[in-house]
Order: sequence, then structure tokens, then C-alpha cells
Amino acid sequence: MNPSNYEKELAFQADRRKATTEFIKIVSDLWYDRAIEVVLFRNQIIDKNVSDIINLHEYAGQFVQKPISIFDSVELLRAIGDIKLPPSKLDIGKLTYEYHSEENSNFHNAKAFIVERLKDARSYPEIAPRDVVLYGMGRIGRLLARELMAKTGKGNQLRLRAIVARGSMTPEVLEKRAALLRTDSVHGPFSGTVEVDAKNKALLINGTTVHMISAEDPAEVDYTHFGIQDALVIDNTGAFRDKAALERHLQALGVSKVLLTAPGKDIPNIVHGVNHRAYLPDSGAIFSAASCTTNAITPVLKVIEDSLGIRKGHLETIHAYTNDQNLVDNMHNKYRRGRAAGLNMVITETGAGEAAAKALPSLEGKLTSNAIRVPVPNGSLAILHLELNQKTSLNGVNTLLKKYALEGDLVEQIKYSLSNELVSTDIIGTSAPAIYDSRATIVSADGKNVVLYVWYDNEFGYAHQVIRLAKYLAKVRRYTYY
Repeated sequence: MNPSNYEKELAFQADRRKATTEFIKIVSDLWYDRAIEVVLFRNQIIDKNVSDIINLHEYAGQFVQKPISIFDSVELLRAIGDIKLPPSKLDIGKLTYEYHSEENSNFHNAKAFIVERLKDARSYPEIAPRDVVLYGMGRIGRLLARELMAKTGKGNQLRLRAIVARGSMTPEVLEKRAALLRTDSVHGPFSGTVEVDAKNKALLINGTTVHMISAEDPAEVDYTHFGIQDALVIDNTGAFRDKAALERHLQALGVSKVLLTAPGKDIPNIVHGVNHRAYLPDSGAIFSAASCTTNAITPVLKVIEDSLGIRKGHLETIHAYTNDQNLVDNMHNKYRRGRAAGLNMVITETGAGEAAAKALPSLEGKLTSNAIRVPVPNGSLAILHLELNQKTSLNGVNTLLKKYALEGDLVEQIKYSLSNELVSTDIIGTSAPAIYDSRATIVSADGKNVVLYVWYDNEFGYAHQVIRLAKYLAKVRRYTYY
């Protein structure tokens, strides 16, 4: 290599990393000072390092098949910082891509483009913060606590005020619960601080008080005693599944709405992005966020149903083991689930097909489903065997899913993977509930049968769907640009 070319490469890399440092500073200032969250094609970039940001720009360029330059992103971020905006969530990847498209070539500078592109933000209604209580502190409860506190910012949206769990809140118990928040065998350390306030029976998460309340009965808690009013209770215990049981939360002082993190009976089961607009936030007091599998498959099924039509299909889910199974062979109310979860593939049932049809009524009676639990702690895969009404091709179905992953109502729900090497550990920590594996898709010769592979982080991705739905029900959804 010519030495002069090598020196140019070094200089470029230095300039790119310097620009990335500025990018990180602006992103942080927008978030912590103005409650404006910036993402890059739905990928979270707050608290990311220089290498993370550079790699995400490389991914973005591959995704849209056009270079996405860090220098352009910084220029647009400067422009965003110069204009007045309400609390927002903005996709800098999409903005950068659009800025350099032919239809926007008439803009003479980045600020003029940003002012025009984000003009709807000026009339966006103000939002009032909403108190949140987590009822239960298991796998999903702890992830919700982590994400709610990590994304609190200026506290303009959901404010985690308390966590309810069974048993006494002695200093020893509080420390154990704090330790489970600080570290996680699957998701790693919490990017913040968790301290115990034994005197007030609370945890200080990132310096903010979260009351730890002991209760056996949802109706017995007086949340107003802790200054909590009009709260949204997110029940992640799995103990209360029907309307009658969940109504006990509404008997507690300070509660106005309940969200269940499991399929519910006699209450609306909602997959955010798919059917949430069918239920106005004030249309009821109790809602369900359905299951992790339902949230993974329904967005992809909606794309196929709306665009090509589904005649019939079968869904097979390869699911990580859960706490419901036994660590070693032991008694269980389900025969196969009694066998050691870390050693066996276990066939079990799933109601995902019926649940998907509840969100998409046009699929009623068209889908069968089953599940296999496998010896991994997290990261699952849904295989969709679908017979279509219209013919398609491999390129056709991939182009269709890519379009929905890039724009429209399902951009938060579908992530489009370009990787030839995607495996289950790669998708851990993905906030989208459905990761579409474009390299694995199969289409029959006649174009009427397809096999689609949809990965999902059955903990992290689902937790983010719960938070999206919680924001909708609490009416604290910010202005967004995707």
C-alpha cells in the first residue's frame, strides 16, 4: 500500500472518531436536557461508545444500501439542537437517509431540511408524566425496572415509583433484590446504580427513590401513602390472569389502570403496533400485552396477511426454557415440563396461533401452533409455515418485510436482519419483538408457500413492547419520527 494512502486512512479514521465523539455528546445533551431521544434505525444509541456508533452506521448503510455517514448525522443533530422541539423520539438514520435522497435535494442546508421534516412537532400536544408501579419482580419485572429507570431522562413520561413483591422487606431481602437488578446472567450489568435505603424500605436506582412494598393481595396496598396517584400498575406476576382477579388492583388507593404482561382472559389482548389503536386508552381500565411469542409473530403475520393474504399456516416456536420448568427431573403438572430444562428439548403447547388471530381477526381458524422448549436461557425462534393467496418470490417477500421494517406503523416491531450468521445469542438485547431473518426465508417453486424465520428476545424485546403499550395507555407517547 502506498504510504501516503495509509496516512490518509489514518487521518480519516481520526476525523470519523472525533465526529462520533461529538455525535455522542449531542445525543446525550438532547436526551438529558430536553427529553429528545435519538435512535439509529430503531437501535438505541444513548450511552453507547464510539465503536458502537460507528458499527451501527455501517449496519444502517447496509440496511438502506446507501452509505450513512457519521459526518452527515452530526450535521443533522446540530440542526436538531438548534430548533425548538417537544419531548421526542427521532430516528437519525432515517433522517440522514432522507436528507440525501433526490426528493430532498432542494434543501440548501441541514437546518432547513430538519425544520421542514419535523414541522408536525410544533403542534404536538403536551404530555403529563404518569406514575408506574411494577407488581412483581421476576424476569420481566426486573427488565422493566431496568429499562424504565435507564430511560427516565427528565421524567416526562413513565415514572417508576414502586415495586410490589411478596415477603418482608428486610435489609437483607432488599440487598438481594438490589443485587438481582445490578447484575443479570443473560443481559449483563445494569448501566446505572442501585443502592438500598433500608430505613425507608426503598431502592435508590440512579439516585431516584423506588419504594419496595410487601403485599400478598393487590387490593390491600395504599399507594397514596407513598405519594403515588393515578398510577398504572404493570402486573408481571403471572398469578392474576382474568378480569376478576386483575380488578383487585383497582381497589387499591392510587391506581387507575392495570396492564398485564401475559395473555389475559375477558380483557383486551394488545400487540402494540398491530392492534393497539383499536383500543382507546380511556376505553377501559385493564389491558393485556399478550405474550412474547404473540408479539413476535403477529407483526410479521400482519405484513403477509395485508400484502399477500394467508390461506392457512402452522407456527412452530423454538422457545428458551423458562422458570416454569424444572431444573432437574421432578413433579410438574405438565408431563414433559417436569424434565430437566437444561438437558432436554421439550415439546409443549402454545396458544400463539389463537392469540395472533385475536389481534388479526382475519386469521381466525387459519393457524395451528405448537412449541418446543430448548436448553438456552433466552432467545427464541418462531418458524412460520404459510400458504398464501397470492404468489410471491424470495426477493418479493424479503423486499416486503424490509419496507415495513424501514417505514410505517411496524418499524418498532420488526427488525430486518441481513446477517448470514445469525444465531440465538446474537439477538439478545434487541428491543424489537420480531427479528426477521432474511437469509433463512424459503419460498416454494410455485410461489404460494413460504417459510419465515422470526427470532425474538423473549425477555428484552417483549419488555420493550410492554413499555410501548404502557406509554400508549398512559397517554405519554412522545412525538416520534421514524
